[in-house]
Amino acid sequence: MDKVYVFDTTLRDGEQVPGCQLNTAEKVVIAKELERLGVDIVEAGFPISSPADFMSVQEISKAITEPVICALSRSVRKDIETAAESLKYAKRKRIHTGIGVSDFHIQHKFRSTHDKILEQAIEAVKFAKSLVEDIEFFCEDAGRANLPFLARMVEAVIANGATVINIPDTTGYCLPQDYGGKIRYLFENVKNIHKAIISVHCHNDLGLATANALSGLQNGARQVECTINGIGERAGNTSLEEVVMAIKTHQELGLETAIKTQRISTMSKMVSSMMNMPIQANKAIVGANAFSHSSGIHQDGVLKKRENYEIIDPVDVGIPNNKIVLTARSGRAALKHTFATLGFDLSNDELEIAYQQFLIIADGNKNITDQVLIDLITNLRVNREEFTKV
Repeated sequence: MDKVYVFDTTLRDGEQVPGCQLNTAEKVVIAKELERLGVDIVEAGFPISSPADFMSVQEISKAITEPVICALSRSVRKDIETAAESLKYAKRKRIHTGIGVSDFHIQHKFRSTHDKILEQAIEAVKFAKSLVEDIEFFCEDAGRANLPFLARMVEAVIANGATVINIPDTTGYCLPQDYGGKIRYLFENVKNIHKAIISVHCHNDLGLATANALSGLQNGARQVECTINGIGERAGNTSLEEVVMAIKTHQELGLETAIKTQRISTMSKMVSSMMNMPIQANKAIVGANAFSHSSGIHQDGVLKKRENYEIIDPVDVGIPNNKIVLTARSGRAALKHTFATLGFDLSNDELEIAYQQFLIIADGNKNITDQVLIDLITNLRVNREEFTKV
């Protein structure tokens, strides 16, 4: 199995979401939980952006032992110096520097040329390398970049000391086959590519971040950049829990991570609460409905054998069990199961009578509580003759 390094950027890219700002103490709490989760790299912040961000990187560096602590910078000397200074207490440190490589960015953001951007990138990597050994270089907007120029850039920064190359789909533009094709192109056209780890960093503007990240990994990348619950700029980033569980579920990929998946649910809830970002109910892996079943056909199937409708055991992500949710679409098997969990063993006759009454209640009530069911069966058994006439 090939190791995939998990690079968590919840505290940097995730924290850029409006309303999700954290103070230093909160960031340290999340960073410690990320360490327990088993992430390999924690991107702790963008130190030049504010004194608070600088302090957060410093304090996280003091608090964390196992993961690499990463600080972001632009390809600007002052940014890089500040990033290095913020990392002085880190046991394992990385500077993450880079520049835009697409024609969009070169022409309209930097108003520059390919040659000048390449020169700036090389100088940034050289300077960063003089301060910190582990250098990651991001090729911003690689998803829309000219492939020959992207290959030229990657080869040059590796030659000058970059140890990890980040190929971001910054705008979430790519389709999976196209993004995977870019990674494959680099492996086929960059002669020194095996001297660095190739990293995927995908955004979710078209809802394809996880699919793109997996496509990149299938084509040779071995680091994935992601966030808890997929939070991030605009529509978000690759979701850590999605990509990790996809790798775990599909053993045929030949990939593995060091993530302790049983801690995923706890981590998800912590980030949601502390960053004030509710999780949508149908969110994969961690949403309230991810392991819930309300259709009678599904309920019957999952009660007979969980794998009929669940490809992941909820225990594997820290959720004790799945949920059978009673609605007007539920069947007798689900009703009998729910009564059994409440301590009522129904005969076949009782089940049939209770089920008909249940349907009447469920059609007008979206919230079938345990008390509703207890009242129903109690009424049935106390007033059996009257109930039978219903």
